[in-house]
Formats: sequence, structure tokens, C-alpha cells
Amino acid sequence: MCTPPQATVADYRRLQQRIGTKRTVVVTLSNYGTDNRCTLDAIDQLGLRSARGVAVIDESFTTAQLKDLDQAGIRGIRFNLTRPGGAGAELIRPLATRIAPLGWHVQIHMTAEGILENLYNLSDLPTDLVIDHMGRLPGTAGTTHPSYEAITRLIDQGKTWVKLSGVYHESHDGPPAYTDRAAIGTAFARYAPERMLWGSDWPHPTASRGEVPMPDDAAMLDMFATWVPKLQDRKRILVDNPDRLYRF
Repeated sequence: MCTPPQATVADYRRLQQRIGTKRTVVVTLSNYGTDNRCTLDAIDQLGLRSARGVAVIDESFTTAQLKDLDQAGIRGIRFNLTRPGGAGAELIRPLATRIAPLGWHVQIHMTAEGILENLYNLSDLPTDLVIDHMGRLPGTAGTTHPSYEAITRLIDQGKTWVKLSGVYHESHDGPPAYTDRAAIGTAFARYAPERMLWGSDWPHPTASRGEVPMPDDAAMLDMFATWVPKLQDRKRILVDNPDRLYRF
């Protein structure tokens, strides 16, 4: 584990006991650039039976290195365009082409405006696309923001997933209910439950930096249940969809 670790596998296992989850997707934090050692170490500690990862790469990675990452449990690459670190938007399409033979996906963390600005880079990729944190749609605009329609059009292409996570991002109403952003999560879940994923975003690096209040993970999972009242849709989002995307 990285030194000094701010969040350990032991800490995460305690969280899993609290909220009842069994599987994990570890995502390389943008602060590490393209250094994926912490992610790989966490997957190794958790075990490949229950853990997968999303890495950050750039054009310097060789085919052999990508195959090694695949063997270690990596199933996608991430672009965080909300802060410096890792590859830029201009590499989305070239790197998507590189990873497509591995069956990986592209995960993007962008603001709602950033998604609109990068639609060319996001449409018709040779891989699946995962949109972090409900596209960071601002709570003040909700589903009237033009990015909502843009994301639903991407969903309709059949290869885009939306993470029902990070409800605290862009929320004007704030905790505990995050009413404005919760309405966005409900809308996405109703639109296409077969294209939704859920994630805790633990250990909440944004909150750790003081940008938002630290959320309660159990409350976040309870909130998700209110967005998705049908048990069959919850199973689809929590179990079946991750099975397909991450190949557990």
C-alpha cells in the first residue's frame, strides 16, 4: 500500500461489513498520474475473485504493459478532466482504440459542461463508456441541463453506462437528502436501469480535501434504494451490470 496510506484495505473491509457489499472496483486517483501501483496493490490484497480496477494510462504504455494490467484485474481506463493529472481529452479516442482488444472501457469524470464540449471524443467509441457521478449535472439545473439529454443520447447508443454515485457533487441543497441531485439519480435510474452502475466513491477524496461535507456511505446506499424502488432493478444495477462490465 502507498506510504503513508490515508485509506487502507483493512479500512475498506470494515466499510464493506457495514454496508454489506462483497465486490470492489478500485480506481486510480488522478493525483497519482499514471502510477497505478496503489490500485494494483489493493486488487492483490482484496483478491481477483472479488476485485477489479480502473487504471490511468497515457500513450507511453506498451501493449505488453496493458496485457499485464489486464492479468492483474484492470478492466478500464479513467480520464479525470475536472483537475490536472493523467491523460487529456485528446487521448480518449486514441487510447480507447488501444484498449478495445482487451475488452476494457473508458471511464470519464467531467463536469456537465465538459461533457458537452467533448461529445466528439465520447460518441461512437470502440469501447464501452462509463460516466462518473451522474455526469456532474448541477443540482440547480437538474435534468433541464443540456448535458442530461446528451448523456441519454449516449445511453441510447447502447454502450454507455452512468454511475449513480457522488450525489454530493454539484448539490445546492446539500446533506442529508441532497434533494436536487437525488432527483437526477432517480431520473437516470428510471431512464435506463440496464445501463446504470452504483459506486460508493469511498474514501471520498473530494470530501477529504474539504470541498464537500464527508458523506455517510450507508446513507448513500439507502438513498440509492429510494431512487430504484424495484428490487429487480436494484439487483440489475448492483449485481448484473457490474458482472457484465467488469467481468467478475
